[in-house]
Amino acid sequence: MTKSLRWHTIITINIFYLGLTTLTQTMVPLVLPLLVQQFVGEARQGAYYGRLRLWALMAALLTQALMGMLSDRSTSRWGRRRPFIFTGTLLDLAVLVAIGFCAHMNGLAGYTMLFVLYVLLQCFANTAQSAQQSLIPDLVPEEKRGRFSAVKALFEVPMPVVLVSFTIARLVGAGNLWGGLFVLMAVMLVTMLLTMLVAEKPLAAAPPPLDWQPFLRLLLMTGLFTVTILLMGEGVTLTGHLLAGIASPVVLCGVMGTVGFAAMTVAIVGGVGSSFRVSVGAAKSRAVASFAWWVISRLAFLVSVTNLGGFTLYFLQARLGFTRESAAGPAGQMMLLVGVFILIAALPAGWLADRVGRKKIVAWSGIVAALGTAITLFAVNLTAVLIGACVIGAATGVFYTASWALGTSLVPEGEAGRYLGISNLAGAGAGAVGAYIGGPVADFFTRATPDVPGLGYVVLFAIYGLLFLLSVVTLAKVKE
Repeated sequence: MTKSLRWHTIITINIFYLGLTTLTQTMVPLVLPLLVQQFVGEARQGAYYGRLRLWALMAALLTQALMGMLSDRSTSRWGRRRPFIFTGTLLDLAVLVAIGFCAHMNGLAGYTMLFVLYVLLQCFANTAQSAQQSLIPDLVPEEKRGRFSAVKALFEVPMPVVLVSFTIARLVGAGNLWGGLFVLMAVMLVTMLLTMLVAEKPLAAAPPPLDWQPFLRLLLMTGLFTVTILLMGEGVTLTGHLLAGIASPVVLCGVMGTVGFAAMTVAIVGGVGSSFRVSVGAAKSRAVASFAWWVISRLAFLVSVTNLGGFTLYFLQARLGFTRESAAGPAGQMMLLVGVFILIAALPAGWLADRVGRKKIVAWSGIVAALGTAITLFAVNLTAVLIGACVIGAATGVFYTASWALGTSLVPEGEAGRYLGISNLAGAGAGAVGAYIGGPVADFFTRATPDVPGLGYVVLFAIYGLLFLLSVVTLAKVKE
């Protein structure tokens, strides 16, 4: 650990988060939805987008764990972390160029190429991220980690959102995909090169033999969680086939909405519960049940907020009449407002949680987020949609701060690393559950109710609103 740090170290240690989050904010709400729509059409875009997200996120979860273990043990003369950041970024840049050329393809061949490239992109990005997130613990003294983490938060949330909204989103919205990708690649390259200035020293001694047991346990846990999501997705698809021929939109909304919400609930509660028991054992899982329910509550909230962003472009196209790339600009505005309100709300949320109670604040954030979703659902113009986005952003900022504070207080003493690692199910699983199960729900209505444009995304966003409330209900099982 470095005892004395230069003034610029607080920037070089954290700036690569700007590149990583710019990558996410560009690909998930903008580039991927447009390319999937181009390759498979509007009638199937939700399901194919969901498949892409599921497998890429599961690959990301495993890659981050494996590469984190390997970078812990790296004996490179360039340091433990920098070689992984450097290599992962260069490979990402190569994949982004390939994605740019992939955009000129058509049909399932184009989708298949995009699928392979995006999974690789996630693997390489998480190779770099697994090393990046270890720089503060490695190099920053305990008494300075608070200020370093604060700068990390700035690079991770508001700055990339503002950057994408004012540059990449406008380029993509104008039909200039290559321009957007070049800006993204420039940001990633510059932030990576600045990170190479970090004064990192190699390991002084060779590490002991690698213990593969934690990774194998994570592999089993991830596999079980993935199987649960796949089964629930198949249940939604089968329900759609059974409802073929029913013309009433009211009946279809009631049945399909209920099945979609039930499938996501089973994936969240059952998937996390079973995976948690596999990871820590049945006896231990009962002893730390509050922590497991915290992960479930956190996943329910994150499924909603992550996929509201992921499907925003399709929602704006269907509800407000934007066509293809023209929806990217308004989607960028929504991202900007959500990011700003997350920042504004996150700062006082810690103080409020310590005085009112973390559990209460987390519960209120879920209720307010559900209210913001309702505003978005009933919006008749872009202004109302943006107001709903602001409410959701503020609730999310409060949630991020208060929920994490609550979770860290529930971790068994001396086992924080192990249990907070398990909580990655909530991070990676959020996009997988909401997209893989939710995509077929939206597609069903696109095919079954062509006379009611956007109905599928209204139903889908309503499900996400109910999941915000599920995150509140499951908190009742958490004992502080």
